[in-house]
Amino acid sequence: MYLDEPHKGSMSMFRLSAPCVLFAGAMLIAGPVLAQQRLPTIAPEQYTADQKKAAEEFLAARKVPVFGPFEPMMHSPEVMSMARSMGDYLRYHSAIGNSLSELVILVTAREWSQDFEWYVHHPIALKAGIAKDITDAIADGRRPVGMSADEETAYDFTTELQKKQTHIRYNLQSSRAAFR
Repeated sequence: MYLDEPHKGSMSMFRLSAPCVLFAGAMLIAGPVLAQQRLPTIAPEQYTADQKKAAEEFLAARKVPVFGPFEPMMHSPEVMSMARSMGDYLRYHSAIGNSLSELVILVTAREWSQDFEWYVHHPIALKAGIAKDITDAIADGRRPVGMSADEETAYDFTTELQKKQTHIRYNLQSSRAAFR
C-alpha cells in the first residue's frame, strides 16, 4: 500500500465513526437535560402505602420531612428507609460521639466539595459543640487551630485518610488509643 492509495478498511472506519461522533455530540448536548429528568421527586400526595410509611418513619426519626438525597430514594422506600437507618446509626451511635462525628462529616464534605452535606451538617456541628473558628478553617481548607486533643486526632486521621486514601500506622494506633 502506498500513501496515495486509500486503504480499503479506512472508508469503513469513517462510515462508522460519523454516526458515533453524531451520537456522542447529541449525548453531550442532551446529557444535562436527560440527567435532570432522572428519578423525579414524588409528590407526597402521590405516595404509595409503602412510601407513606417510609416518609412517616423518616419524619419520626429525623423530625423533618423527606429531603435532599432521600427524595429520589422514595422510588424504593425500602432502600430509603435502610439508608436513613444507616445514616442515623452512623450519626447518633458513633463510637467517637456526635461532636467528633460531625467534625469528620465536615472534613469529608470539604475534601469532596459536597456543598449539600456541608449545608446540612454545618449547623448540626455547631450545635454539637464544634467551634465556629474550627468550622470556618475547615471551610477555607485550612487546618484549624485551637482544637481539643480528640478533635485533632479525628481531624488528622480523617484528613490523612481523605488525602492519602490510606492511613499511617502511627495515626491509626493513636486514634484507637484516644477513642477506647
